[in-house]
Amino acid sequence: MNFSNERNIQRWLILVSALVFIGLIFFNASLFFQQLKNDERNKMRIWAMALEEFISFDIDNPNDGANLDLVTEIVTSNVTIPSINTDGNGNIMQSANISEEDESNPDRMQRILLEMKSENDPIKVNLGDGEIQYVYYGNSPTLNRLKYYPLALIVFLLLLIGVIYFFYRTARSSEQNKLWAGMAKETAHQIGTPLSSLVGWTEILKTEHVNPVYIEEIEKDIERLKVITDRFSKVGSKPTLSKVDIVKVTEETFGYLKNRSSKLIEFKSEIPNSSIEVMLNEPLFSWTIENLVKNAIDAMKGKGQLSLRLIEDQKVVKIEISDTGKGIPKSKFKKVFETGYTSKKRGWGLGLSFAKRIIEEYHNGNIKVLKSDLGKGTTFGIKLRKV
Repeated sequence: MNFSNERNIQRWLILVSALVFIGLIFFNASLFFQQLKNDERNKMRIWAMALEEFISFDIDNPNDGANLDLVTEIVTSNVTIPSINTDGNGNIMQSANISEEDESNPDRMQRILLEMKSENDPIKVNLGDGEIQYVYYGNSPTLNRLKYYPLALIVFLLLLIGVIYFFYRTARSSEQNKLWAGMAKETAHQIGTPLSSLVGWTEILKTEHVNPVYIEEIEKDIERLKVITDRFSKVGSKPTLSKVDIVKVTEETFGYLKNRSSKLIEFKSEIPNSSIEVMLNEPLFSWTIENLVKNAIDAMKGKGQLSLRLIEDQKVVKIEISDTGKGIPKSKFKKVFETGYTSKKRGWGLGLSFAKRIIEEYHNGNIKVLKSDLGKGTTFGIKLRKV
């Protein structure tokens, strides 16, 4: 059995244990509630018997006088359970433990009587000579509070489980972040050695009178590798922001990708001629543009139209990248930015996740799917504050 299976079994055991525990709470609370309800009915039955004796008390009979104190004590002992006495025709005769405001309102008393009828069966009181009364009673305040005890306990347990799950997810996310940061820094370190060697080989090629155009393109790729190395080395660290012309950075990144992409993709750009300064970390921002462009190229399967617009507003700069790819369902607009989510057969699902972190956490900006039509294309939007 591997480690993953063991963890899954542990989670299921915890879940089943929690459900069993909740079931036991409900079961015991139900038993306790029913026991109290039976006790209250027995109390009201004894109270009704005492009331029957009290009403039929004959003051001239000395034998009745011997029990008068006990009967009076029982009749007056009920100070919690609300009750209403009715005659055989259902007319209200008297009530106990009901507020004066309710007692003065006949309609309210009828509603209370209906509630009592739904809660408990009445107790019959024989007054003699064929005269009877019915004692209707409701649940005591203690019993009413007890009804909500299991629900309150379940809510508490659910909140506790939610808090535990939140901390579990946070801890797991923290571990994943440390893992990605470690992998990124190690990648940067590993790229450094062959990169230094490539720089040396470029110098040798210059002495061999190789076509300068070739060497120039190789040097561009070497510079690109240096940028990539710098990006990976910054993962997991708080990046430094500085005033940067976002027009220049965006244009250079878009142009570099255009020259190294399929000729079947038509690149279009609408970028202002004047500079616009924004607080940026240039390598990371360039990485974001690159991720969005490559994501668009993958969505179009290497053929289509890719557009970039840079729009200057009063306080912000907006960048829109559109493609003519397969589109994204509206239900997935937010999910595409989650770590590990990918619709491709290959890939780790990190590109858009990194882009979101770079823009929103490091640059205090905003990135989202602006619009998407299935089979027609998608537009991603970035919004950053100007200096």
